[in-house]
Parts: sequence; structure tokens; C-alpha cells
Amino acid sequence: MANPNEPRDSQTSREDNLFATPLEDIQRFSFNKAVVDVFPDMIKRSVPGYTTIIGMIGDFARRYAREKTKCYDLGCSLGAATLSIRHNISVDNCEIVAIDNSQAMINQAKKLIDRDNSPTPITLLCDDINSIEINNASIVVLNFTLQFIPIAVREALMEKIYNGLIPGGVLILSEKVAFEDPSHNQLMINLYHDFKRANGYSDLEISQKRESLENVLIPETLTTHKNRLKKVGFSDADVWFQCFNFASMIAQKSL
Repeated sequence: MANPNEPRDSQTSREDNLFATPLEDIQRFSFNKAVVDVFPDMIKRSVPGYTTIIGMIGDFARRYAREKTKCYDLGCSLGAATLSIRHNISVDNCEIVAIDNSQAMINQAKKLIDRDNSPTPITLLCDDINSIEINNASIVVLNFTLQFIPIAVREALMEKIYNGLIPGGVLILSEKVAFEDPSHNQLMINLYHDFKRANGYSDLEISQKRESLENVLIPETLTTHKNRLKKVGFSDADVWFQCFNFASMIAQKSL
């Protein structure tokens, strides 16, 4: 059975073969139309536990969304987390704000969201999440988004999110992570590459995409994430899901 929280065309999206042939000039990775066209296939084959994380974001929404507040999906891509929140909110007068800086992503997300008839209103914005205001939020989601933000401004973004949450509000932060111990870090990378091979990616695809993402996707350790979250004020921050070098954390603002 298809997951109702996934974008509805995810079963029929094009296969991700963007890096399947040798490229003379490997471009810096960006969320352009070529990526958008294959994104559902790409993320399912590239992110272990993605479907579980999307489903659980809905469970968190059911628990933490509050009446007369907003739920933010920062870096919403095609809206999988946005729809998961929408399908599970159990309170009235709650609004979802979904933001992405890729116009191609927003254009496709709008088509998918417009097909969904759930009542909770969604505002879609093409903008830089570092520039937008966050206020009266009961939930903020950063689902594999922070890793694409320059490290120098990550703390400021976390502080803005913290200040924009209501007491008791939560941040769901999913990231590709690194590990302090070099041998363990390499083991997790190797296991992750095995995961990608098992999902049909060739060594050439793995190598070329990794080169494309170099200095674009910059992972940090779980300790770094936890320390930053606590530094900006979160009373509780810890991992609720991890598979290889991919993890999701929940951080809560004190009541």
C-alpha cells in the first residue's frame, strides 16, 4: 500500500540516473529541475529510513501541534513532511508554512499539495529559510535541510527557531551525520554505500554524486548538534531515529 504521506506521484517519478554516465565536468549539486524530476526516487534510494521519518513526523504532529499555532517545514522540497503533518494534525485553527529556496521544488510541491483535500491550510513560500520570520510555532521541521546551510549561520538559525517556538514546542531535525571516531565514521560510510548499491546505484554514481555534494552537504557530529541546540536554549534534545550515518533528533522548548 502506498504511504499517504508521500507525494502522490512518487510511485511514477523518473528513475534517478543523473550520475549514471561518466561526467567530464561534475557540477556543484543543486535542487534544480533535473533533480526535482527524479527526487522521489533519489531520496528513497539514498536516505535510509526516510519513509519511517516522514511517517513519524506525522505522529509528532498529532502529539505536539497546538490550536491557533503554525507548523513550519523548512526546506520542504516536494512536501512529504508537510503532507505528513497535514494528515495528522488533530486540532483546529492550525496553519502549515512550507518553505524552500528552490523554485522548481516549490512549483512541483504546489501541484502535489493542490491535489490533496485535507483541510489544514498550507502556505508555500520560495524563500531563504535564514531570511524568513518564525513565530507562534508549535512544530518546526528541518528534514535533511540544515546540512546544506553554511556552518557559520547554523547557530543563528537554531536560535531563531527556538525563539519562534511556543513553550512546549518542538523541533524535528533530521541530518546526515559524522562521527568523532574515524574508524567508526568510515564504517558508517561504507555501510551507507552498501545500502546505495543494494538500491541499484553503481560505484560510478556513488562516486560522482559524492563529488557533486562535496562542500555543499556538510555533516556534523551528533554531539555538535546537541550542544548547539542546548546552547540556544532547548531544554531537551536527543536522537529518536538513526540508521548508519543518518539520524533524526527531537528538541523541545521548556513549558
